[in-house]
Amino acid sequence: MDFPKLKSIIEGLLFLSGEEGLSIKQIAEIVDQRVELVTDAIEEMIQEFSQQGRGVQILKIAGVVQLGTLPEHAVYFEKLAYSPARTSLSQAALETLAIVAYRQPITRVEIEEIRGVKSERAIHTLVNKDLIIEVGRAEAIGRPILYGTTKSFLDYFGLASIKDLPEPGLFEDSENLEEETQLLFNKLDLQQLEPESADPADDLNHIDNEDDNTDSSL
Repeated sequence: MDFPKLKSIIEGLLFLSGEEGLSIKQIAEIVDQRVELVTDAIEEMIQEFSQQGRGVQILKIAGVVQLGTLPEHAVYFEKLAYSPARTSLSQAALETLAIVAYRQPITRVEIEEIRGVKSERAIHTLVNKDLIIEVGRAEAIGRPILYGTTKSFLDYFGLASIKDLPEPGLFEDSENLEEETQLLFNKLDLQQLEPESADPADDLNHIDNEDDNTDSSL
């Protein structure tokens, strides 16, 4: 494999891995190349992204490599996140938000075990809207991201603290998930977060209990 192709593949892998990111060892195993070569490719990509004025950068955090936006562009991302046209959330995002609120800190895999479907898209939406945030890493293989709610979440709901959420026994499993989500948002009377009509791209794939019980970051 030539070096430019290797860098192109790595960029695609980092894009797909999202906030979970990948370790250099994981990337090396996927592309079937030496760790040293992958490390060289990533270092060169970091320099190229900076020199070319790209809108994203490659970050290395706690042994994990991931794509990230530039801090100096944050003001524009905030405008996008809080645009009136983006105030609604899909049913998938509402369910995910409710689960995070009641079960935080929680990993993506744990969210998916409760919902029974893939939840990466919903999580990405909620992070972009500053309703949930990474609060740490689980002490498990792969160190999956733990998610929790933000101050913006409390402000949206008019809550002084997370302890003020109603019905603390909700969201133990997926049996009555849709009904419990509706109950929660009815109690909170949060008009600006009324569910949108279902997006066919949301949660496209249902989880296979036998094959998908592990975090994709492993």
